[in-house]
Amino acid sequence: MNRRNFIKSTTVIGMGLAVFPQIAFQDLNHTISYDELIGKGNPDVFGNGYKLLQEAHNAFLDMRKEALKSDINLKAVSSYRNFAHQNRIWERKYKQNRSNGLSEQQSIKKIIEYSTLPGSSRHHWATDIDLIDSNAPQPRRVLNPKHFEGNGCFSKFKIWMDTNASRFGFYLVYTNETHRKGFKYEPWHYSYKPLSQGYLQAYQKLDLRAIINSEQLMGCDYFSEEFITNYLKQNILDINPELL
Repeated sequence: MNRRNFIKSTTVIGMGLAVFPQIAFQDLNHTISYDELIGKGNPDVFGNGYKLLQEAHNAFLDMRKEALKSDINLKAVSSYRNFAHQNRIWERKYKQNRSNGLSEQQSIKKIIEYSTLPGSSRHHWATDIDLIDSNAPQPRRVLNPKHFEGNGCFSKFKIWMDTNASRFGFYLVYTNETHRKGFKYEPWHYSYKPLSQGYLQAYQKLDLRAIINSEQLMGCDYFSEEFITNYLKQNILDINPELL
C-alpha cells in the first residue's frame, strides 16, 4: 500500500468516528446521510436537462411556468453534481493554474473564487440550480455577472427572479452585498430553501478537515487550519442570510 492510499484509508477510519453514524440530519420527510451531504450518495433526482430532488423539481416547474408568462424561459445550466464531477472541476482548474505559473496556494485561492472544494458543494444536495433565460441572446460564456446587470442579456431574467423566485422557495445564494466574503457574486445560482436549509444545518455538523484528508484532494497538503476555518466561515456560511 502506498503512502497516499495508507493516509486515505486510515483517515477514513478516523473520520468515521467523527462524522458517522450515517444519519447526519433528519426532518419530517427525509433522513440525510453523510454520503448525500458530500456528493457520494444516490439521491432520487428529477428533471429534464437538470437534476433536483422531487420537491425542488416540482417548485421549479411551477416557477418556470409562471416565468413563461413574462416571456422568460428558465433554463438550467447546472444542477446536481456528485463528488466525482466536482472533483474533476477542481483538478482541471488546479492543474491549469499550476501550468500557468501559480503557486499551490495561489491556485487554490483562485479556484475558490467561484468553485467549491469537492465534498462541500451545495450542488451535491440536488437543491441548487444555476439558471439563465433561454429566450434571451446567448453569449459565449453565459455565466458572467455582467450579463445579469444593466443592459445585459439576462437583466430581465434577474429582475423577474428578484421579484418572484422567493414565492416558489428559491433564493439567490451568493449575493452582491459588499460586506459578503467567500465566493464571488453569482446572479445565476439559486437554492430551494425548504430543503437546502436542512442540508446546510446537517453539513455544519461534519468535520471538513476529515473529509479533505479522507479524499486526498489535489493540493490538500496546502490547506492550512486557517484556510479551512476561513473557508467554512466565508465560503460555506457567508451566503444570503435568507438561506441560513
